[in-house]
Amino acid sequence: MITRRQFFQMAAAAAVGPVVPGVAFASEATPNAAQSDVLQAVIVPEPAGWVAGLNISNPAVIVSVNLFDGLVTYDDAFRPVPQLAQSWDESADRKTITFHLRHDVKWHDGKPFTSADVQYSLMEVTKHFHPRGNATFATLDAVDTPDDHTAVFRFSSPVPAVWSALGGYETQILPKHLYAGSQPLTNPLNAHPVGNGPYVFKDWVRGNYVVLERNPDYWDKANQPHFARIVFRIIPDQGARLTALQSGELRYAPTDAVALPDLVRLRSDSRFVVSSHVFDGIAPISFLDFNLRRKPFQDLRVRQAIAHAINRDALAKIVWYGLAKTAQGPIPSYQTRFFKPGLPQYDYDPARAEALLDAAGLRRGADGVRLRINNLPLPFGNQYVLTAQFIQAQLRHIGVEMSLVPTDVPTFNRRVYADYDFDTTINWYSAFADPQLGVTRRYWTKAIKPGSTSSNATGYSTPEMDRAIEGLVSVSDPVARKPFIDQLQQIAQEQVPSVNLLELHFYAIHATSIGGFSNSPMGAYSSLASVREA
Repeated sequence: MITRRQFFQMAAAAAVGPVVPGVAFASEATPNAAQSDVLQAVIVPEPAGWVAGLNISNPAVIVSVNLFDGLVTYDDAFRPVPQLAQSWDESADRKTITFHLRHDVKWHDGKPFTSADVQYSLMEVTKHFHPRGNATFATLDAVDTPDDHTAVFRFSSPVPAVWSALGGYETQILPKHLYAGSQPLTNPLNAHPVGNGPYVFKDWVRGNYVVLERNPDYWDKANQPHFARIVFRIIPDQGARLTALQSGELRYAPTDAVALPDLVRLRSDSRFVVSSHVFDGIAPISFLDFNLRRKPFQDLRVRQAIAHAINRDALAKIVWYGLAKTAQGPIPSYQTRFFKPGLPQYDYDPARAEALLDAAGLRRGADGVRLRINNLPLPFGNQYVLTAQFIQAQLRHIGVEMSLVPTDVPTFNRRVYADYDFDTTINWYSAFADPQLGVTRRYWTKAIKPGSTSSNATGYSTPEMDRAIEGLVSVSDPVARKPFIDQLQQIAQEQVPSVNLLELHFYAIHATSIGGFSNSPMGAYSSLASVREA
């Protein structure tokens, strides 16, 4: 089996793009770098916009939750607690939820927040444009607004999963007076958001930094933001990020900040706190997607062959330093309420892979190559490039030449989710606390929404999968719902529109000189209003 040293020697020789130079840390280009009331943080990579209700990429969410509050937030046990909704009532049949909204909330442009914003956001934006919205709110028929501070959600059938999706990181309320009549996905405000949260969007210097400033009119008087400014730095190079953390220039790195060997070392460094608990709620799964619009991948045997050619145990140990676990399906195994044991698996078996390719008519040519394909690794850090390089080396053994195509985030999103211009990708999605929120979008026909990121990019669409998904999103009884969830997992593993690779564990890093971070399972997707000097 390939060793870690051998793999990284090959990876260095097969790098897919130029190394991006580090940035200067203490310079005039960095706003207020030396001020004690400024929190210097870093995000990786730079997203296309900052409104998480439309752009659900990890870095966009991490910034956006400081700008937008949700109807609810969550305590450390992931129970909903009031935020924009100061209270709520649920009908006995759980088909109606009445939210009583706060009267003292203003948008950052001074306009009042009202129930009209809630109605517009849910019915006109979330259900149509959010990659997970049509699954989460599939049975939401209407949002009534009897007055400015009451929003009544009316469902045709109860949706228990909705209580895990009402936070500002997921179901974001947008200002109707600024979005109505526009195309939400292309509204210029996505690059300069107007929210209602503890921080106000100040500036975005592309490729350099994003600046948020304390909201002087923030409604929550008991939780006023401590820092006058938060500067999220955009530093492409891992080594430069590590240097900035170790020098004290950066004090918060929510995700993907340093190479995994360096992360292992930082865990034993008393200057830092490294936590994975704050990402438990998003339940990330990595996978290799096939573009089923391309003829070779329309043959199930080809997809199965590629699955058999990948040694996922070695991938977890060598590339991910044991900080990941082999995925058994699209739902993490630790989500025992939903996970189905005994699913079909594709163990590492190159001989079986070659036999399947032979049966599919893809025989080796004179040069030993059966098939040439490309792969777009997710541009969210070097781990995804290394994952692609590891798989590239393994596929070569079965006669499949996979070329890697480096992209930035806007290009990746356009090619994968709008133009469908790819053969395969290396990607990850959040499964979240319920498969209705994060898993169905990978397989549902209704999640094929050109231009909508993190949705069904493969083009996978079958009646049996749609029936399973429509069952699980429309049935509320846990016992009656479980067979539909089991069917989703069984079909996904049998049909292999994606090869489920690893259950990932993300880490946030912060200096011990600051504290007050949320301890909830969605902590990394919580605002930094409560963070202060330790």
